[in-house]
Amino acid sequence: MPRTAKSSDFKTPDTEYARTIPCETLTTFAPFQWVRMGVNDLFKAPLITFFYGLCFAVAAAAIEWLVYMQGSHLVVFPSLIVYMLIGPFLALGLYDASWQVEKNHKPKLFHSIKAIRRNGVSQWSFALLLCVAMIFWMRIASLLHALYPEMQGASIQAFLPFLVTGSVVGIIFSCIIFAISAFSIPLMMERRVDMMTAVFTSYNAVKNNIGAMFVWAMIIVVGIAVGFLTAGIGMLIIMPVLGYATWHGYRSTISRKH
Repeated sequence: MPRTAKSSDFKTPDTEYARTIPCETLTTFAPFQWVRMGVNDLFKAPLITFFYGLCFAVAAAAIEWLVYMQGSHLVVFPSLIVYMLIGPFLALGLYDASWQVEKNHKPKLFHSIKAIRRNGVSQWSFALLLCVAMIFWMRIASLLHALYPEMQGASIQAFLPFLVTGSVVGIIFSCIIFAISAFSIPLMMERRVDMMTAVFTSYNAVKNNIGAMFVWAMIIVVGIAVGFLTAGIGMLIIMPVLGYATWHGYRSTISRKH
């Protein structure tokens, strides 16, 4: 478990490995302010918004098409894993755009694309960590199928152990992934810290702001659900706004260098 951050830690240079950068205390409904700021950035970077929104929309539509063509729910989970893995790296360009707006620079698409190379080693290490976590999650899910009723048209009582166990395991894994990834990638991009520092810092920020992070998680879940329910079309706007909002959330939550 990451150690608790102290104010003295903040003076430590960014080159120190596996430290925890302090966080601010947030109000419960602070995420709505992040979304409002994200909407403002949307109008300040229309080309970047369209480019990344289109990428997210195409990916979501491809997942829905794959599920339809396969005619099986078994491809949903692997497809969503792929979406969750590519999403943070597409969002890097959105973070960069918000960062440029923050510095009163004109956001440029090519500059945002280059953001993926800003701290490549740590970012790809984090992607590998997510990949391992998702594979482990898939293995747990396959084991849970042992609880799945063998007969068709089984009663709700027969499905109950599978549903309850699957839901509990899914919630636990979702909370862990959310906690370590909430602010990790914008932190690695801006300060070029190592992966473990980013993970510990994100976990610490989520742990110390449970109320605000719960609201933020619900905003993300609702946004993604609307995106998929609209056959990916909603992703054109929803994902860029969530990306911009994530940057503002990071800037509001993680203590800045003096």
